[in-house]
Amino acid sequence: MTDEFFRNEICRVGKSLFDRGYVHATAGNISVRIPDDQGGGFLVTPTDACLGFLEPTRIAKLDNDLVQISGDKASKTILLHQRIYHTSDLLTDDIRCIIHTHSRACVSLSLGLTNIDSNLELLPPITPYFVMKVGHVPLIPYFRPGDPKAATHVEEAMISYQKRNTLIRAVMLSRLGPVIWHNSPSAAMATLEELEETASLVNGSKKSIESLNNEQINELRVFFDARW
Repeated sequence: MTDEFFRNEICRVGKSLFDRGYVHATAGNISVRIPDDQGGGFLVTPTDACLGFLEPTRIAKLDNDLVQISGDKASKTILLHQRIYHTSDLLTDDIRCIIHTHSRACVSLSLGLTNIDSNLELLPPITPYFVMKVGHVPLIPYFRPGDPKAATHVEEAMISYQKRNTLIRAVMLSRLGPVIWHNSPSAAMATLEELEETASLVNGSKKSIESLNNEQINELRVFFDARW
């Protein structure tokens, strides 16, 4: 897969997310880690760019040390992305794409929450596809956009869940939005879609929703290798 392919994928996914309301205005960002046999480094959407109107040649390209090589100025969240890629390597979880959005349903669930600790998650396991396609989504305390402390908390969450024999593929930045990672832009987008849909179900429910029980969740682990 070439540099051109990844640039076009970022633009395709960005437009799809924008057209369907998963991102708005200049919110959100997408990055791809380029394979070492293709030169390594990162492609990332520019700062303050609208994901619905990206141009392949203007996507920022950075080397492995985050030195910008070409394109418009990279998104300020690239440090967070780099830390996620690095931590995934330590946990032997091969990922190639990260998507961050300000998706409405997910953000609304995080509003009003206080005293967020390492055990708090955005959603309970209420549907099989949330368990199978998304998994645990730890809540990260609020930090201003681009604050390096958010990256530290995300890294700590990834390591903490790995110690419980669970690899996560998403976190929720409180009051900002979800960060999703997977092995391709398409897979990361699909995970985001499932997460936002589950959050919408919770937001729209007028009564308490019962979680899947341990037996049901274990069945999803056995049959579908669910990360739960």
